[in-house]
Amino acid sequence: MAPDAPRSLLERRVVIVTGKGGTGKTTVAAALAVAAAKAGKRVLVAEMGRDEHIPRLLCPGSPAVGYAGRELMPGIHAMRIDPFAALGEYLALQIGLKPLVDSVMHNQAFQQLMGAAPGWRELITLGKIWHLDQLRDPDGSPRYDYIVVDAPATGHGVTFLDVPRVVVSAVRAGPLHQHTEAVEALIEDPDRTLLLPVTLAEELPVRETNELIARVRSDLAIAVDRVVVNAVAPAPFPTGLEDLDEVLARLPDSIALGALPPPSQLAACARTLRLRHELNSGFVTEIAAGTALPLVILPRLQGGIEGPREIETLASALVAVPSWEVA
Repeated sequence: MAPDAPRSLLERRVVIVTGKGGTGKTTVAAALAVAAAKAGKRVLVAEMGRDEHIPRLLCPGSPAVGYAGRELMPGIHAMRIDPFAALGEYLALQIGLKPLVDSVMHNQAFQQLMGAAPGWRELITLGKIWHLDQLRDPDGSPRYDYIVVDAPATGHGVTFLDVPRVVVSAVRAGPLHQHTEAVEALIEDPDRTLLLPVTLAEELPVRETNELIARVRSDLAIAVDRVVVNAVAPAPFPTGLEDLDEVLARLPDSIALGALPPPSQLAACARTLRLRHELNSGFVTEIAAGTALPLVILPRLQGGIEGPREIETLASALVAVPSWEVA
């Protein structure tokens, strides 16, 4: 008997979405934000890359949201976390002299020094996420009910999440230690934070996702309870016609099919669809076995992701109960 299904994806406060580049993790982050907003939550979706993609997905033609962020659509606030802006904000809060901090932050020598310093970007970015989690409205309620983080690709994801533990171990006292402890507590709280890996049903993404889950289990204390498998090709033929491509291949091309191509061309197209489905199915089985986690299967959309309509389609599938059974 399969284990019980994990909690709803909308129950945590912070969901950190990661995945190999090209798997659609930003699309999944946008879809998750839409699903949470439709459930009545006040959502913040934060990107961490140099370029912004969330505005284009949710509001095509929308200008950049930047570090300050803004509401993209009812219930969804979006921002891009810039490490230098976050560092300046943190220093201004600690020192209390914003003009001095601004002067230092714009100093070229300081920027070059920080550009060579390891780990601070990850720490200050996670610190900003903690800060956003702590924001309260005048009535004391959280500013945001749900925070979606479009995190770095899996190659950098574990290092990114492990920085607070390293800093807490290295810095034994003082404000930095205390603040980093608070960040670490948020990351490691299974009731507040979830890591959501996204993969494709293809060889390299599946291999990298298996490695990610293994490293998270051995090196980190962050909760991970499902894997999103994106763009899975559905079964191409109706039940009872699983060999439709072979049936078409046996027909002579002399048969008139109206405006349709001849049977040999239809058979070739049908075979491509069947092989893609079988390939995806095999890797879905592999990711289920390799991670021992239930899966959320998102369908391959025929026309790709054009904008809000496709994002809403994925949002509904994304928050469905993950399955332990592989079709």
